[in-house]
Amino acid sequence: MTIARTPKTPYYAVIFTSTRTGGDGGYEAMAEAMLKLAAEQPGFLGVESAREGLGITVSYWESLEAIGAWKQNSAHLVAQARGRELWYDAFKVRICKVERDYEFHKE
Repeated sequence: MTIARTPKTPYYAVIFTSTRTGGDGGYEAMAEAMLKLAAEQPGFLGVESAREGLGITVSYWESLEAIGAWKQNSAHLVAQARGRELWYDAFKVRICKVERDYEFHKE
């Protein structure tokens, strides 16, 4: 995975932090499917994700409306329900407006 390329500010970030239950139970396949589906959604800008015990996925969006549409996507609703039933011990979602960003790249 690489650092997401985002546009000039402002844009929005959805920070999904989670702890998992044991075993896969279809999690990896669903996570991959949701990444592909999210990338097809209007307003999607990119994603970054890491998991080592605590999982953190940050997705970037053009607007709050785009975030709301993704939350209500029918396939995403199925994944959310499975997450509550099977895959997560706990999770927290934070939605933030990114007003400034900067970067560094070693040449």
